Amino acid sequence: AGELKHGPIALIEPGQPVFVIVPSPRHSPLLHSKVVSNIQEIRARGARIIAVAEEGDAAVLPYADEVLRIPLADPLFEPLLAVVPLHIFAMGLATAKGLDVDQPRNLAKSVTVE
Repeated sequence: AGELKHGPIALIEPGQPVFVIVPSPRHSPLLHSKVVSNIQEIRARGARIIAVAEEGDAAVLPYADEVLRIPLADPLFEPLLAVVPLHIFAMGLATAKGLDVDQPRNLAKSVTVE
């Protein structure tokens, strides 16, 4: 939550989409409140907020343009669940741009022999 003020916030422009992974208020209430505060700052700069938040987290609703919900889970599994909608978005975007997600450019097979 603290990294936003060290550069990334200066890059935000009106209308720009910003994905935010919101930590669980059940497991990390302090970090959750800081991230919601960051969302408010990003929103004040005119960006579009797409929040990835757990089911039942209403704190992001007033500030996010879209909320992608993940199920309630043990804190160890929350990061794994949070990346799934981001991965699906990235695949959809790449496909829409005509990119082959199974054959990324500049990918080279590498073998190390010791």
